Amino acid sequence: MKLIIAYIQPEKLNDVKQALYAAEVYKMSVTNALGCGQQKGYHETYRGVDIEVNLLKKVRLEIAVNEAFVQPTIDAIIRGARTDRIGDGKIFVLPLERCIRIRTGEEGNEAIG
Repeated sequence: MKLIIAYIQPEKLNDVKQALYAAEVYKMSVTNALGCGQQKGYHETYRGVDIEVNLLKKVRLEIAVNEAFVQPTIDAIIRGARTDRIGDGKIFVLPLERCIRIRTGEEGNEAIG
């Protein structure tokens, strides 16, 4: 079992969801996030004051998958999020030690579905 965490551009969320659905990955958590990387932000003038905005809006996806779905999930996220410009995002793959479905008490691969 793996936990896949991806940070993507907010405007690419629908494209990523469609690519995940096409890869038969339907379960995910989506959170709004702020962050910066190579983009480093931008400067803006507000009422004559120069403001540096270095935390940009991102979307964080968290997807728990069984081993067979790890690569298809990664490929789907890349397919949906890629624009070939700086700021497309990052994907992290972490080992998932334990998963428990609260409703039934199932554990492991059965709990992920």
